[in-house]
Amino acid sequence: MNRTTFAALGIRPEIERLLRQQGIAVPTPVQQQAVPALLAGKDAIVQAQTGTGKTLAFVLPILECIRTDKPHIQALIVTPTRELAIQITAEIKKLAPAVGAQALAAYGGQDVLGQIRKLQGAAHIVIGTPGRILDHLRRETMNLSRVSMLVLDEADQMLDMGFLTDEEEIVRHLPRSRQTMLFSATMPGPVRALAARDMRSPEDIRVSGRQVTLEGIRQIVVETTDRLKQRALLGMIERYRPYLAVVFCRTKIRARKLTEALQAEGLEADELHGDMTQSKREQVMKRFREAKLQLLVATDVAARGLDVEGVTHVFNYDIPHDGESYIHRIGRTGRAGNKGMAVTLVSPRDRYYLTQIEKAIGETLERKSMSEFVPEAEKEKGDWPEERLSGGKKGAGRPGKAGAMGDGGGSRPQRQRSGRAPARDVPSRRAKQAIARQPAKGRRQDGAGRGAAKPAGTRGGGRQTDAGSRGRRGRR
Repeated sequence: MNRTTFAALGIRPEIERLLRQQGIAVPTPVQQQAVPALLAGKDAIVQAQTGTGKTLAFVLPILECIRTDKPHIQALIVTPTRELAIQITAEIKKLAPAVGAQALAAYGGQDVLGQIRKLQGAAHIVIGTPGRILDHLRRETMNLSRVSMLVLDEADQMLDMGFLTDEEEIVRHLPRSRQTMLFSATMPGPVRALAARDMRSPEDIRVSGRQVTLEGIRQIVVETTDRLKQRALLGMIERYRPYLAVVFCRTKIRARKLTEALQAEGLEADELHGDMTQSKREQVMKRFREAKLQLLVATDVAARGLDVEGVTHVFNYDIPHDGESYIHRIGRTGRAGNKGMAVTLVSPRDRYYLTQIEKAIGETLERKSMSEFVPEAEKEKGDWPEERLSGGKKGAGRPGKAGAMGDGGGSRPQRQRSGRAPARDVPSRRAKQAIARQPAKGRRQDGAGRGAAKPAGTRGGGRQTDAGSRGRRGRR
């Protein structure tokens, strides 16, 4: 069967015309395999990495099967994050006019009363997060009793975020005769168990992740240290000059501190993580999509499913711990046939994870030294024994606060794009302690100050000097 066109897959001309207007003319491998099976009404487990076009793989069959003469919810798409729900809704609304279908996004952070009013209309497709869908079900403002198509998108991430119980409760409100489509980047045991419980003889469709990872993306490893990591990142930003870049951090705290540091350098940067309000997240994403924001510092969960046109670079500030996470991250760039660059910063303690990533993708990644981006790194390198770097003292590897840059010294020319004042150099806690431990005469020459020794010959001078020394020892 020829599957090189959407018409050959069974997609109507009206939808194909809209796809061509968006520059989409040829189905991707996951679309070629999944669309015919889903149009035939089969359940399907689809394992595909990000950037493969999997959203259209379930959106196209849904639009083909919607009966617009029936004003009730016929398709339910469940996603783990609000951002993903927003993106899927946007994709559907681009194509829905071809068939006359109505779509509604239901996620937290929105006015629930406004959603209730829209649900009372003729919504054929609902895209939502588990929490908000359950909220509507408990309010009895959403009727899923006639849903014929269910999509569980990013199922592995949904389970990782603790939504298994919510998913089970949602499924209990659906008819048993529905068609179920499960899309996931990985297939751990819990996802397989969910599929076995909720699906009927599903088609097993897998798309190779290796092609997705390497095609069109130049991948680089920069061997750095925790001490110089931020300065290395700044050097790479200055060298490569990304149009739009996503910088991945391991935790919300690290994302927040790195964002502060980048902003202090005058860069147009902002953060994206789970502790932000929905309005703030939407504001950040709007600025990023409009290229008013150059650097998006994000955690894995917040950026899952992120699809922004024009992302030229991905920086793994914190290395991912497995090949699948690495693939998800770098898939933010090099999309839709464009070129991209993915840079991973690796300290000595990260070597194990780098080995795992290279095994997963079957490639040895190109190495670069941090001295290419931090000129003084080579001469300072000998000051830090490897065991100290990899041993990890308390606080090692944490990004410094704005201005300090967490790299133990040195300053870069301040970029003035954001109009911020240059950051001040702030003495570290250890530096303050070292000053406090200096002999009294080293700090005060006039004998003034607490614990200072009296001049020789003064009555009780020796006793007071000893007492002052003891006081200083007790304060250390």
